[in-house]
Amino acid sequence: MTDLTADEARRIILRAQGFLGAAARGGGVPAMLRRVGAVQLDTISVLARSHELVAYARLGAVGRDAVERAYWDSPARAFEYWCHAACVLPIEQWPLYDFRRRAFRERRFRWHEVPPVVDKVLEQVRSDGPLTTADIGGSRVDRRASGSTQAGEWWDWSDTKIAIEWLLDIGEVVCTRRAGWRRVYELAERAVPAELLGRDLSDAECVTRLTGIAGRALGVATRADLADFTRVRGAHGALLDEALRSGAAGLVPVRVSGWPARRGGGAGGPNAWADPAALDGEPRGRHRTTPLSPFDSLIWERARAERVFGLSHRLEAYVPRDKRVHGYFAMPVLAGGRIIGRVDPAREGATLVARQVGFEPGARARDVTAMSDALWEAASWAGCADVRVERVGAPELEAPLRAAVARDPR
Repeated sequence: MTDLTADEARRIILRAQGFLGAAARGGGVPAMLRRVGAVQLDTISVLARSHELVAYARLGAVGRDAVERAYWDSPARAFEYWCHAACVLPIEQWPLYDFRRRAFRERRFRWHEVPPVVDKVLEQVRSDGPLTTADIGGSRVDRRASGSTQAGEWWDWSDTKIAIEWLLDIGEVVCTRRAGWRRVYELAERAVPAELLGRDLSDAECVTRLTGIAGRALGVATRADLADFTRVRGAHGALLDEALRSGAAGLVPVRVSGWPARRGGGAGGPNAWADPAALDGEPRGRHRTTPLSPFDSLIWERARAERVFGLSHRLEAYVPRDKRVHGYFAMPVLAGGRIIGRVDPAREGATLVARQVGFEPGARARDVTAMSDALWEAASWAGCADVRVERVGAPELEAPLRAAVARDPR
């Protein structure tokens, strides 16, 4: 068993996630997607949508068209499905989600009962696809008009939207591209390469392989981190445990000082798992300085973000304005392998507006410079010609930050 300090584990994680060393950034967006294993999707768009921010955070000023081609292209390089959340996944992972598709099919329910129109919708895709929800009858209805007390993003789906999403859940249709942010649905048999469709993996094979992918993407991870990445529990969680215990997932036990003991494992035993290749050689190279989407896999799980970076963070987009602490879409800022602060960005014309900037406790002068650099690089990537700082949470750093930002580094 390998013993790691918390700092060593953090550096391994940064390299695994593509934030440390030039080699980690080779191959562009397609290689980045395979490295991180899954890129979470979200509808919020401030400087850009989260899936674009994930690529930018690792690769710098990558063109948005390159991001779109890597995620949604023909022939398919990737597909959308349920991993940690709704994610873009490399197309080669298609067979590994057979276990989840089977579970959905057996359950025949997720957020809604499956409506009778499901067969009609499938036939429409078969005859006329690929299609969007607009092509099959729209995505929303006003259920409140019928006296329903359920209302909101999920509950106001039309029957055709419920049907097409169910068909996506069970693998009859797939989304491998988007049009104007709308999913484009196509028969899986027409969109997924035949060699991937033809595989028939057991639940144990699926979970074992996905556990390995999660472990390599995370670098060093607790059992809870791995289960969160793949969102397995119950019987599937037991398969994850067996894959770790037997070594079939290809991960090795490690002990990270300062991380909590594994449940039932005792204080001196292993408390995490690691990709053995990640343990081969000390992580070296230049750190990325960048703001991070709150949905970035480096920090998407709150307990892990606090354990690795000492970062206590929550998305405040759905918090009432007067109760927000860090801002609507506060983005943690990574520099030198640490989280140095947060910025809540907005865009006004050609100006990137830092509506609120906060620094973590113990911030130093170099962190002010790094924050300014992060703002200017993000502005340039987003097509902004100026940066404006509105509020700074640390009074002693406000003047230095404004002075640093005023010195246009270009």
